[in-house]
Amino acid sequence: MTIAIIGGTGPQGQGLALRFAMAGVDVAVGSRNAERGTQIATELNEKVPAATGKITGLGNLDAVRSADSLVVLAVPYSAHDATIEEIKSELSNKILVDIVVPLAPGNPKSVAMPPEGSATEAAQALVGDDIPVVGALHNVSATTLNNLDWPINCDILVCGNNLDAKKSVMAVIEKLGVTAYNCGPADNARCIEAITPLLIRLNISKAVPFSHAGIKIAPPEHH
Repeated sequence: MTIAIIGGTGPQGQGLALRFAMAGVDVAVGSRNAERGTQIATELNEKVPAATGKITGLGNLDAVRSADSLVVLAVPYSAHDATIEEIKSELSNKILVDIVVPLAPGNPKSVAMPPEGSATEAAQALVGDDIPVVGALHNVSATTLNNLDWPINCDILVCGNNLDAKKSVMAVIEKLGVTAYNCGPADNARCIEAITPLLIRLNISKAVPFSHAGIKIAPPEHH
């Protein structure tokens, strides 16, 4: 299968492209500049020569067209709405996976949620009810994703209003060797997206002995 990552030339997008390629999934890295997308794809393929999935660089619209069903949106929040407007005509019969967090301008330790309540909900409003939007992968460190010697150290919280779409997204995400949880409807993205600035605050704090932490769901030890 082929997935598209729009904003795939950024740190989060590159890390996901590497991880999916290693898991045997073909990736179309989308960029506003097709030449830039091709350049990044070449560099990423060189990092994972033994990968069973291949990474291709394309312009945004061509990347969306090449996807079988999943289109991952990994742009900065400042480009979130404009990018969706650019690609939404090509999203028919596809699922938009929104991983964008609306961090406050100049302050990544806080969020500035849009009027809809979250980036995921804003995306759903922009594309309309016929195109399912699934929020996922908000809380994963880009540094962790890009370091292939490190396992992904967190669970993935998934939300959206279409159950079948969520199940499809979770199945693909779990190819990365992580556990994905269905966390309910799209409005729960307000909570999930807001976790990211909390993690950023912890990860840059001198008061804790770690960085690049993520979220884990901890089942009770008793049954």
